[in-house]
Amino acid sequence: MKTSDFNFDLPEELLAEHPSEHRDEAKLMVLNRKTETIEHKLFKDVVDYFDEKDLFIFNNTKVFPARLYGNKEKTGAKIEVFLLRELDKETRVWDVLVDPARKIRIGNKLFFTEDESLVAEVIDNTTSRGRTLRFLFDGSYDEFRTKLKELGETPLPKYIKRAVEPEDAERYQTIYAKIEGAVAAPTAGLHFSKHLMKKLEIKGIDFAEVTLHVGLGTFNPIEVEDLSKHKMESEEIIIDEKNADIINKAVDAHRRVCAVGTTTMRALETSVSSNKKISAFNGWTNKFIYPPHDFGVANSMITNFHTPKSTLLMMIAAFAGKDFIMHAYEEAVKEKYKFYSYGDAMLIL
Repeated sequence: MKTSDFNFDLPEELLAEHPSEHRDEAKLMVLNRKTETIEHKLFKDVVDYFDEKDLFIFNNTKVFPARLYGNKEKTGAKIEVFLLRELDKETRVWDVLVDPARKIRIGNKLFFTEDESLVAEVIDNTTSRGRTLRFLFDGSYDEFRTKLKELGETPLPKYIKRAVEPEDAERYQTIYAKIEGAVAAPTAGLHFSKHLMKKLEIKGIDFAEVTLHVGLGTFNPIEVEDLSKHKMESEEIIIDEKNADIINKAVDAHRRVCAVGTTTMRALETSVSSNKKISAFNGWTNKFIYPPHDFGVANSMITNFHTPKSTLLMMIAAFAGKDFIMHAYEEAVKEKYKFYSYGDAMLIL
């Protein structure tokens, strides 16, 4: 399989700048893998495709406000700092991306507040844009995290050119988000409203949760033509015994098991054993799923519409069949479905 096999023309106006007015009223394209048929619905119609005791598996990661703006000492130049991950809690050392990066060297200091209560020192270069920062803050760890939240901004993807708006803090977060650690939302889950969750519950549908803290690697372009040479960035996964048990029971009973999002699917495929059982898991994954791939747990999935040549498009092509997916995407462009994080949704059965 080659990267160029997953290219298609995506008009810029189909990249969603805003979410749909109501979470569950985005458009929904329903793909049936057996019959290779396509239906056009609204997201709230998803309830019609599932029965009592079927299972939805959600990624309960929570996005933190990872984008900060600081000023470089002496010059006062404005620098964007994107928090990727905490490396050391005690010393407040973080992996970050900086922009513009050419101005930021080891030893530089960045000031985030007028009163200099939060300062960071650059202690390492990791990639062309990557740096390691040590934050200097006179207060407890909890106070430090509160300060980061106060100053941080919802980390909308770069393709959204508008400024962050107050509603983004709520809409770029799933309603079931619990465990903080993602720098990007698991976007398929953004379509679930409290009302829709209630309807699923009333129908007797079961829920399980896994945690995969979404990293920016999700958006990294593939720079090689041969897919087997692409390296994914690692993301942290947590699946506890209780949820592993719920998932295994549904699989054993041959229920419809729906992975909500590519991140949920990656977590499941990382922790499934050769006998198709999910084990409790606490660790990291850099699993790259592309065709052909034998999926071990979910037999249906919900996902958004992804950009050309992306790892996410490759995963769903592995799940639904490459030709069928590329045909569905042609249809999506024709029918003006919205793409990417705030876009419309697809249900693959």
